[in-house]
Amino acid sequence: MENITASELAGLGVGTLLFCATIAAPKIDALISASQRSTLGMCRNCGDLKMIACSKCKGAGMIKEGSFMSFNPIEGTFQSLGARQAKVGFVSCAKCQAKGHMSCPNCST
Repeated sequence: MENITASELAGLGVGTLLFCATIAAPKIDALISASQRSTLGMCRNCGDLKMIACSKCKGAGMIKEGSFMSFNPIEGTFQSLGARQAKVGFVSCAKCQAKGHMSCPNCST
């Protein structure tokens, strides 16, 4: 690390800042939208829709089978190297019974 130039160091700093902003953006957005909903007298979670998207399948109702959180780095590497296409199976989400949404825990009875 003795030959790092000022522009390389600045690039590393900007890259780190952009990476942190990318990670924090959904959380900041959720905080702002929850604050706006409560100001308007609505439910903080669902905005008075009485339904929220399933946190496991993200509202799709189906989950990719056989991999942790729909990500399998070994399979992806083989596919990028030109291996034959692996069959991807989907299973119904057990958390929401394949509906993709659930009743809001804060405002539903």
